[in-house]
Amino acid sequence: MAQITAALVKELREITGAGMMDCKKALVECEGDKDKAIDYLREKGIAKAAKKAGRIASEGVVAAASNGSTACIVEVNSETDFVAKNENFQNLVKKIAEHIVATKPADMDALNASELDGKTVADVMTEAVASIGEKLSLRRFEVYTSEDGKLATYIHMGGKIGVIVELSGGEDELGKDVAMQIAAAKPQCISRADVDTDALAHEREVLRKQALEEGKPEKIVEKMVDGRINKYYKEVCLVEQEFVKDSDKTIKDILGGVEVRRFARFEMGEGLEKKNEDFAAEVAAQIK
Repeated sequence: MAQITAALVKELREITGAGMMDCKKALVECEGDKDKAIDYLREKGIAKAAKKAGRIASEGVVAAASNGSTACIVEVNSETDFVAKNENFQNLVKKIAEHIVATKPADMDALNASELDGKTVADVMTEAVASIGEKLSLRRFEVYTSEDGKLATYIHMGGKIGVIVELSGGEDELGKDVAMQIAAAKPQCISRADVDTDALAHEREVLRKQALEEGKPEKIVEKMVDGRINKYYKEVCLVEQEFVKDSDKTIKDILGGVEVRRFARFEMGEGLEKKNEDFAAEVAAQIK
């Protein structure tokens, strides 16, 4: 029987994509024979993950969890919307969200290395790939802890958009309204003080050139630009946006004396390459 070293286990994991413990078990069962261990993992369905690594996972869900003082949102991607609606997949995402709230990992590396049901989260995801049969990706998360404020989360359209927000206080309904506003209106920051100076300078220059192209006199261009910049603020700054439930009010109006401390908004799949479904090409490839 060949010696089962950490290096051999690591090599098997890199080849198959299976978890460390599964690789070690396979090597023990196969008396240290790497090739047999690969077949063993394939037969058990655990090595499926490696074959799916190159696929595009741009569907999925955003989920939220909270225990009062800590809350999170997390995005987990799948290849198809069909799997995203699968009960097993949704239970997996829910469990990971609750795990994040319980453990408060510092970053994605810490989350993947943390223990969930006796295994690392990375291994749990690998096993889920084998079980569900699609590439899955634990993409990102945001976790907030607040000792003296109010945390609120909001999930829109069954997981298409997720929001987490921390307020300095207020009732639950206020937190829900602000989170809903962020989901719907997509603010970039809380107030004017938070607007990126480079982005603002760029916007001002674009608006100035637009005004000149419209043939406006130079002497009134700056006033026009100032007016359009104010409109820009109302689009990107949360507290200046019209309240989606009452356009006669701004978010600042409904907040009263409550402050928005921070927020995060995840839109499922944003920034990811979408799979191009060409069924004619797929059928042609199968015929060949």
